[in-house]
Amino acid sequence: MSKPLGPIPPGYETLEGELAVGGKRASALVTEAGRTPLFVYSRSHIDQRMTDLRAALPQRIGVNYAIKANPHPDVIRHLEPLVDGFDIASAGELELALSIGLDPSRISFAGPGKRDDELESAIAAGVTLNCESEGEADRALTIAQRLGRTPRIAIRVNPDFELRGSGMKMGGGAKPFGVDAARVPDLARRVIAEGAAWRGLHIFTGSQALSSHDIIETQGNVLKLAKELSDAVGVPLPKLNMGGGFGIPYFPRDKALDLPAVGAALSEMVADLPPVLARAELCLELGRFLVGEAGVYLCRVVDRKVSYGVTYLVTDGGLHHQLAASGNFGTVVRRNCPVAIASRFDAPADDEVNVVGCLCTPLDRLADQALLPRAEVGDLVAVFCAGAYGATASPSAFLGHGPAAEMLV
Repeated sequence: MSKPLGPIPPGYETLEGELAVGGKRASALVTEAGRTPLFVYSRSHIDQRMTDLRAALPQRIGVNYAIKANPHPDVIRHLEPLVDGFDIASAGELELALSIGLDPSRISFAGPGKRDDELESAIAAGVTLNCESEGEADRALTIAQRLGRTPRIAIRVNPDFELRGSGMKMGGGAKPFGVDAARVPDLARRVIAEGAAWRGLHIFTGSQALSSHDIIETQGNVLKLAKELSDAVGVPLPKLNMGGGFGIPYFPRDKALDLPAVGAALSEMVADLPPVLARAELCLELGRFLVGEAGVYLCRVVDRKVSYGVTYLVTDGGLHHQLAASGNFGTVVRRNCPVAIASRFDAPADDEVNVVGCLCTPLDRLADQALLPRAEVGDLVAVFCAGAYGATASPSAFLGHGPAAEMLV
Protein backbone atom coordinates (compact mmCIF):
# COMPACT_ATOMS: atom_id res chain seq x y z
CA MET A 1 0.00 0.00 0.00
CA SER A 2 1.44 3.35 -1.02
CA LYS A 3 2.23 6.06 1.52
CA PRO A 4 0.98 9.60 0.94
CA LEU A 5 3.33 12.41 -0.04
CA GLY A 6 3.50 15.82 1.56
CA PRO A 7 1.65 18.68 -0.15
CA ILE A 8 3.37 20.43 -3.04
CA PRO A 9 3.40 24.17 -2.26
CA PRO A 10 1.11 26.34 -4.39
CA GLY A 11 2.53 28.35 -7.27
CA TYR A 12 4.44 25.67 -9.17
CA GLU A 13 3.41 25.12 -12.78
CA THR A 14 3.73 22.65 -15.64
CA LEU A 15 5.49 23.67 -18.84
CA GLU A 16 5.61 21.19 -21.74
CA GLY A 17 4.87 18.37 -19.32
CA GLU A 18 7.66 19.33 -16.90
CA LEU A 19 7.82 21.10 -13.57
CA ALA A 20 8.55 24.78 -14.17
CA VAL A 21 10.25 27.14 -11.71
CA GLY A 22 10.48 30.81 -12.55
CA GLY A 23 9.01 30.13 -15.97
CA LYS A 24 11.76 27.64 -16.87
CA ARG A 25 11.44 23.87 -17.31
CA ALA A 26 13.31 21.70 -14.83
CA SER A 27 15.46 20.21 -17.60
CA ALA A 28 16.39 23.69 -18.81
CA LEU A 29 17.42 24.72 -15.32
CA VAL A 30 19.62 21.65 -15.00
CA THR A 31 21.19 22.41 -18.37
CA GLU A 32 21.84 25.98 -17.24
CA ALA A 33 23.42 24.78 -14.00
CA GLY A 34 25.44 22.15 -15.83
CA ARG A 35 24.69 19.32 -13.42
CA THR A 36 22.50 17.68 -10.84
CA PRO A 37 21.81 17.69 -7.94
CA LEU A 38 20.55 21.26 -8.03
CA PHE A 39 18.72 23.54 -5.61
CA VAL A 40 16.49 26.04 -7.38
CA TYR A 41 15.08 29.00 -5.45
CA SER A 42 12.10 30.93 -6.79
CA ARG A 43 12.05 34.73 -6.60
CA SER A 44 8.31 34.81 -7.23
CA HIS A 45 7.59 32.50 -4.30
CA ILE A 46 9.69 34.66 -1.97
CA ASP A 47 7.99 37.81 -3.25
CA GLN A 48 4.52 36.33 -2.78
CA ARG A 49 5.32 35.18 0.74
CA MET A 50 6.56 38.65 1.67
CA THR A 51 3.47 40.27 0.11
CA ASP A 52 1.14 37.98 2.06
CA LEU A 53 3.11 38.51 5.25
CA ARG A 54 3.08 42.31 5.01
CA ALA A 55 -0.64 42.27 4.24
CA ALA A 56 -1.38 40.17 7.34
CA LEU A 57 0.93 41.79 9.90
CA PRO A 58 0.35 45.17 11.53
CA GLN A 59 2.71 47.84 10.21
CA ARG A 60 4.14 48.13 13.70
CA ILE A 61 5.81 44.71 13.42
CA GLY A 62 8.84 44.35 11.18
CA VAL A 63 10.32 41.21 9.67
CA ASN A 64 13.89 39.97 10.16
CA TYR A 65 15.35 37.21 7.99
CA ALA A 66 17.26 34.46 9.80
CA ILE A 67 20.17 33.88 7.42
CA LYS A 68 20.79 30.36 8.75
CA ALA A 69 17.65 29.16 6.95
CA ASN A 70 19.25 29.79 3.56
CA PRO A 71 22.51 31.74 3.32
CA HIS A 72 22.80 31.66 -0.48
CA PRO A 73 24.12 35.14 -1.39
CA ASP A 74 21.56 35.69 -4.16
CA VAL A 75 18.71 34.84 -1.80
CA ILE A 76 20.01 37.32 0.78
CA ARG A 77 20.46 40.03 -1.87
CA HIS A 78 16.91 39.46 -3.08
CA LEU A 79 15.53 39.74 0.46
CA GLU A 80 17.61 42.80 1.40
CA PRO A 81 15.04 45.40 0.25
CA LEU A 82 12.09 43.26 1.35
CA VAL A 83 12.87 42.77 5.04
CA ASP A 84 13.72 45.07 7.94
CA GLY A 85 16.72 43.28 9.36
CA PHE A 86 18.82 40.13 9.42
CA ASP A 87 19.72 37.64 12.12
CA ILE A 88 22.99 35.73 12.05
CA ALA A 89 24.37 32.90 14.17
CA SER A 90 28.12 32.80 13.47
CA ALA A 91 31.13 34.83 12.42
CA GLY A 92 30.91 33.08 9.07
CA GLU A 93 27.41 34.43 8.53
CA LEU A 94 28.61 37.85 9.70
CA GLU A 95 31.41 37.81 7.14
CA LEU A 96 28.93 36.77 4.44
CA ALA A 97 26.45 39.50 5.39
CA LEU A 98 29.12 42.20 5.36
CA SER A 99 30.59 40.97 2.07
CA ILE A 100 27.15 41.34 0.48
CA GLY A 101 26.99 44.90 1.77
CA LEU A 102 24.30 44.59 4.44
CA ASP A 103 24.11 47.52 6.84
CA PRO A 104 25.59 46.33 10.19
CA SER A 105 22.95 48.28 12.10
CA ARG A 106 20.33 45.95 10.57
CA ILE A 107 22.10 42.80 11.82
CA SER A 108 21.74 40.97 15.14
CA PHE A 109 23.95 38.07 16.23
CA ALA A 110 22.46 35.25 18.33
CA GLY A 111 23.67 31.81 19.30
CA PRO A 112 25.27 30.19 22.35
CA GLY A 113 29.00 29.70 22.50
CA LYS A 114 30.19 32.81 20.68
CA ARG A 115 33.98 32.84 20.71
CA ASP A 116 35.95 35.92 21.69
CA ASP A 117 37.03 36.49 18.10
CA GLU A 118 33.38 36.36 17.01
CA LEU A 119 32.40 38.88 19.68
CA GLU A 120 35.27 41.14 18.62
CA SER A 121 34.28 40.98 14.95
CA ALA A 122 30.67 41.77 15.77
CA ILE A 123 31.52 44.68 18.06
CA ALA A 124 34.00 46.12 15.57
CA ALA A 125 31.41 45.88 12.78
CA GLY A 126 28.67 47.50 14.87
CA VAL A 127 26.13 44.69 14.84
CA THR A 128 23.86 43.95 17.80
CA LEU A 129 24.90 41.09 20.06
CA ASN A 130 22.06 39.01 21.48
CA CYS A 131 23.95 37.85 24.55
CA GLU A 132 23.03 34.37 25.75
CA SER A 133 24.62 34.39 29.21
CA GLU A 134 26.10 36.68 31.86
CA GLY A 135 29.54 35.37 30.96
CA GLU A 136 29.10 36.25 27.29
CA ALA A 137 27.95 39.75 28.20
CA ASP A 138 30.97 40.21 30.47
CA ARG A 139 33.34 39.11 27.70
CA ALA A 140 31.65 41.43 25.23
CA LEU A 141 31.98 44.41 27.58
CA THR A 142 35.66 43.64 28.19
CA ILE A 143 36.40 43.31 24.47
CA ALA A 144 34.52 46.52 23.70
CA GLN A 145 36.53 48.41 26.30
CA ARG A 146 39.77 47.15 24.76
CA LEU A 147 38.59 48.18 21.29
CA GLY A 148 37.36 51.54 22.49
CA ARG A 149 33.94 50.81 21.02
CA THR A 150 30.41 51.09 22.40
CA PRO A 151 28.89 47.62 22.01
CA ARG A 152 25.28 47.21 20.90
CA ILE A 153 23.91 44.63 23.32
CA ALA A 154 20.57 42.89 23.62
CA ILE A 155 19.78 39.94 25.86
CA ARG A 156 18.33 36.70 24.62
CA VAL A 157 15.75 35.54 27.14
CA ASN A 158 15.06 31.95 28.07
CA PRO A 159 11.40 32.24 29.14
CA ASP A 160 9.54 29.85 31.40
CA PHE A 161 7.13 29.01 28.56
CA GLU A 162 7.55 27.33 25.18
CA LEU A 163 5.90 27.43 21.78
CA ARG A 164 3.50 24.51 21.92
CA GLY A 165 3.40 22.39 18.80
CA SER A 166 6.80 23.57 17.62
CA GLY A 167 9.18 21.19 15.89
CA MET A 168 12.17 22.45 17.89
CA LYS A 169 11.59 23.99 21.31
CA MET A 170 14.00 26.82 22.11
CA GLY A 171 12.58 28.06 25.42
CA GLY A 172 10.98 26.88 28.65
CA GLY A 173 12.98 25.16 31.37
CA ALA A 174 16.69 24.47 31.27
CA LYS A 175 18.11 25.39 27.86
CA PRO A 176 21.51 26.29 26.40
CA PHE A 177 19.82 29.28 24.77
CA GLY A 178 19.45 32.63 26.45
CA VAL A 179 19.45 33.97 30.01
CA ASP A 180 16.77 32.62 32.35
CA ALA A 181 14.06 35.27 32.56
CA ALA A 182 14.45 35.86 36.31
CA ARG A 183 18.10 36.87 35.84
CA VAL A 184 17.58 39.21 32.88
CA PRO A 185 16.79 42.47 34.75
CA ASP A 186 20.01 42.43 36.80
CA LEU A 187 22.09 41.72 33.72
CA ALA A 188 20.33 44.40 31.66
CA ARG A 189 20.90 47.03 34.37
CA ARG A 190 24.57 46.09 34.53
CA VAL A 191 24.99 46.25 30.74
CA ILE A 192 23.38 49.70 30.69
CA ALA A 193 25.51 50.89 33.63
CA GLU A 194 28.66 49.78 31.80
CA GLY A 195 27.81 52.16 28.96
CA ALA A 196 26.66 49.71 26.32
CA ALA A 197 24.06 50.73 23.77
CA TRP A 198 21.02 48.88 25.16
CA ARG A 199 19.22 47.16 22.27
CA GLY A 200 16.54 45.27 24.14
CA LEU A 201 15.33 41.67 24.27
CA HIS A 202 15.29 38.63 22.03
CA ILE A 203 12.64 36.06 23.00
CA PHE A 204 12.66 33.02 20.72
CA THR A 205 10.64 30.05 21.94
CA GLY A 206 10.46 27.52 19.11
CA SER A 207 10.24 26.82 15.40
CA GLN A 208 8.11 25.06 12.77
CA ALA A 209 4.68 25.53 14.34
CA LEU A 210 1.57 25.28 12.17
CA SER A 211 -1.07 26.12 14.76
CA SER A 212 -2.15 29.76 14.66
CA HIS A 213 -3.61 29.30 18.15
CA ASP A 214 -0.26 28.19 19.58
CA ILE A 215 1.65 31.03 17.88
CA ILE A 216 -0.89 33.64 19.03
CA GLU A 217 -0.73 32.32 22.59
CA THR A 218 3.05 32.42 22.57
CA GLN A 219 3.30 35.93 21.12
CA GLY A 220 0.92 37.15 23.82
CA ASN A 221 3.20 35.59 26.42
CA VAL A 222 6.25 37.18 24.77
CA LEU A 223 4.77 40.67 24.98
CA LYS A 224 3.66 40.09 28.58
CA LEU A 225 7.14 38.92 29.57
CA ALA A 226 8.80 41.81 27.73
CA LYS A 227 6.69 44.27 29.74
CA GLU A 228 7.50 42.59 33.05
CA LEU A 229 11.24 42.49 32.32
CA SER A 230 11.35 46.07 31.06
CA ASP A 231 9.45 47.30 34.13
CA ALA A 232 12.04 45.55 36.28
CA VAL A 233 14.94 47.01 34.29
CA GLY A 234 13.44 50.47 34.73
CA VAL A 235 13.89 51.87 31.22
CA PRO A 236 11.66 51.77 28.12
CA LEU A 237 12.43 48.86 25.83
CA PRO A 238 14.21 49.95 22.63
CA LYS A 239 13.65 46.75 20.63
CA LEU A 240 11.91 43.41 20.97
CA ASN A 241 12.74 40.49 18.71
CA MET A 242 9.60 38.41 19.21
CA GLY A 243 11.02 35.30 17.58
CA GLY A 244 8.90 33.52 15.04
CA GLY A 245 8.19 29.84 14.79
CA PHE A 246 5.95 30.13 11.72
CA GLY A 247 6.00 26.71 10.05
CA ILE A 248 5.37 25.35 6.57
CA PRO A 249 3.57 22.11 5.60
CA TYR A 250 6.01 19.28 4.93
CA PHE A 251 4.02 16.12 5.51
CA PRO A 252 0.66 14.54 4.65
CA ARG A 253 -2.19 16.13 6.61
CA ASP A 254 -0.11 19.20 7.45
CA LYS A 255 -2.16 22.37 6.98
CA ALA A 256 -0.72 25.77 6.13
CA LEU A 257 -0.51 28.30 8.94
CA ASP A 258 -3.53 30.62 9.13
CA LEU A 259 -1.49 33.77 8.58
CA PRO A 260 -4.44 36.22 8.56
CA ALA A 261 -5.52 34.91 11.98
CA VAL A 262 -2.03 35.42 13.39
CA GLY A 263 -1.83 38.89 11.88
CA ALA A 264 -5.23 39.91 13.25
CA ALA A 265 -4.30 38.75 16.75
CA LEU A 266 -0.96 40.58 16.62
CA SER A 267 -2.74 43.73 15.48
CA GLU A 268 -4.93 43.59 18.58
CA MET A 269 -1.93 42.95 20.82
CA VAL A 270 0.12 45.92 19.60
CA ALA A 271 -2.78 48.36 19.38
CA ASP A 272 -2.59 49.20 23.09
CA LEU A 273 0.89 48.49 24.38
CA PRO A 274 1.96 49.58 27.87
CA PRO A 275 4.17 52.70 28.12
CA VAL A 276 7.37 50.72 28.63
CA LEU A 277 6.84 49.05 25.21
CA ALA A 278 5.14 51.97 23.46
CA ARG A 279 8.18 53.06 21.46
CA ALA A 280 9.90 49.70 21.11
CA GLU A 281 10.89 48.48 17.68
CA LEU A 282 9.07 45.17 17.24
CA CYS A 283 10.06 42.45 14.80
CA LEU A 284 9.46 38.81 14.01
CA GLU A 285 12.44 36.61 13.20
CA LEU A 286 11.55 34.31 10.31
CA GLY A 287 13.64 32.02 8.13
CA ARG A 288 11.99 28.84 6.92
CA PHE A 289 8.63 30.62 6.52
CA LEU A 290 10.14 33.12 4.06
CA VAL A 291 12.15 30.77 1.85
CA GLY A 292 11.27 27.14 2.60
CA GLU A 293 8.52 26.71 0.03
CA ALA A 294 10.50 28.70 -2.54
CA GLY A 295 13.07 25.93 -2.97
CA VAL A 296 13.10 22.78 -5.10
CA TYR A 297 15.82 20.14 -5.02
CA LEU A 298 16.34 18.43 -8.38
CA CYS A 299 18.21 15.14 -8.70
CA ARG A 300 18.45 12.62 -11.53
CA VAL A 301 17.44 8.97 -11.63
CA VAL A 302 20.62 6.98 -12.32
CA ASP A 303 19.15 3.51 -11.85
CA ARG A 304 15.77 1.82 -11.73
CA LYS A 305 16.00 -1.51 -9.96
CA VAL A 306 13.72 -4.12 -8.45
CA SER A 307 14.64 -5.96 -5.25
CA TYR A 308 12.31 -8.72 -4.00
CA GLY A 309 9.46 -7.12 -5.86
CA VAL A 310 10.11 -3.57 -4.59
CA THR A 311 11.04 -0.91 -7.14
CA TYR A 312 13.76 1.59 -6.30
CA LEU A 313 14.55 4.81 -8.12
CA VAL A 314 18.18 5.44 -7.29
CA THR A 315 19.14 9.09 -7.70
CA ASP A 316 22.34 11.10 -7.68
CA GLY A 317 20.97 13.10 -4.73
CA GLY A 318 20.25 12.18 -1.16
CA LEU A 319 20.43 13.04 2.51
CA HIS A 320 23.83 14.74 2.11
CA HIS A 321 21.83 17.62 0.57
CA GLN A 322 18.32 16.97 1.87
CA LEU A 323 18.60 15.68 5.42
CA ALA A 324 15.06 16.81 6.24
CA ALA A 325 13.46 14.88 3.38
CA SER A 326 15.34 11.75 4.46
CA GLY A 327 13.64 11.96 7.86
CA ASN A 328 16.87 12.44 9.78
CA PHE A 329 16.47 16.09 10.80
CA GLY A 330 14.48 16.17 14.02
CA THR A 331 11.59 13.86 13.10
CA VAL A 332 10.74 10.81 15.19
CA VAL A 333 8.60 8.94 12.65
CA ARG A 334 9.66 9.20 9.01
CA ARG A 335 6.98 10.65 6.71
CA ASN A 336 7.18 11.58 3.06
CA CYS A 337 7.92 15.16 2.12
CA PRO A 338 6.43 16.47 -1.15
CA VAL A 339 8.20 14.68 -4.02
CA ALA A 340 7.40 14.55 -7.76
CA ILE A 341 8.86 13.38 -11.04
CA ALA A 342 9.86 16.79 -12.40
CA SER A 343 10.32 15.63 -15.97
CA ARG A 344 6.81 14.05 -16.00
CA PHE A 345 5.05 16.52 -13.77
CA ASP A 346 1.64 16.21 -15.42
CA ALA A 347 1.70 12.43 -15.93
CA PRO A 348 -0.62 10.13 -13.93
CA ALA A 349 0.75 8.64 -10.72
CA ASP A 350 0.55 4.89 -11.25
CA ASP A 351 3.89 3.49 -10.11
CA GLU A 352 4.70 2.68 -6.46
CA VAL A 353 8.41 3.21 -5.82
CA ASN A 354 10.98 3.98 -3.17
CA VAL A 355 13.10 7.01 -4.08
CA VAL A 356 16.59 6.72 -2.60
CA GLY A 357 19.89 8.53 -2.82
CA CYS A 358 23.38 7.48 -3.79
CA LEU A 359 24.88 7.04 -0.32
CA CYS A 360 25.93 3.77 1.28
CA THR A 361 23.43 3.91 4.13
CA PRO A 362 19.81 2.73 4.49
CA LEU A 363 19.03 6.17 5.96
CA ASP A 364 19.36 7.72 2.51
CA ARG A 365 15.69 7.78 1.50
CA LEU A 366 13.78 10.57 -0.21
CA ALA A 367 10.38 8.86 -0.46
CA ASP A 368 8.97 5.53 0.74
CA GLN A 369 6.28 3.58 -1.13
CA ALA A 370 5.39 6.71 -3.08
CA LEU A 371 2.84 6.64 -5.88
CA LEU A 372 4.46 8.58 -8.72
CA PRO A 373 4.43 8.70 -12.52
CA ARG A 374 6.64 5.96 -13.94
CA ALA A 375 10.22 7.24 -14.11
CA GLU A 376 13.18 5.87 -16.00
CA VAL A 377 16.91 6.46 -15.88
CA GLY A 378 17.57 10.09 -16.76
CA ASP A 379 14.30 11.47 -15.39
CA LEU A 380 14.43 14.26 -12.82
CA VAL A 381 13.04 13.94 -9.30
CA ALA A 382 11.90 17.08 -7.45
CA VAL A 383 11.86 17.43 -3.67
CA PHE A 384 9.83 20.47 -2.58
CA CYS A 385 10.06 22.64 0.54
CA ALA A 386 13.81 22.60 -0.05
CA GLY A 387 14.46 26.32 0.28
CA ALA A 388 15.40 26.19 3.97
CA TYR A 389 17.80 23.99 5.92
CA GLY A 390 18.83 22.03 2.86
CA ALA A 391 22.16 22.81 1.27
CA THR A 392 23.83 24.09 4.44
CA ALA A 393 22.02 22.04 7.10
CA SER A 394 22.78 18.65 5.55
CA PRO A 395 26.03 16.62 5.80
CA SER A 396 27.35 17.60 2.36
CA ALA A 397 30.82 16.21 3.10
CA PHE A 398 29.49 12.72 3.84
CA LEU A 399 31.07 10.17 1.46
CA GLY A 400 32.67 12.97 -0.56
CA HIS A 401 29.96 13.49 -3.17
CA GLY A 402 30.27 17.23 -2.77
CA PRO A 403 27.74 20.06 -2.58
CA ALA A 404 24.80 20.55 -4.89
CA ALA A 405 24.58 23.42 -7.33
CA GLU A 406 22.31 26.34 -6.34
CA MET A 407 20.54 29.07 -8.32
CA LEU A 408 17.90 31.76 -7.83
CA VAL A 409 15.46 32.17 -10.70
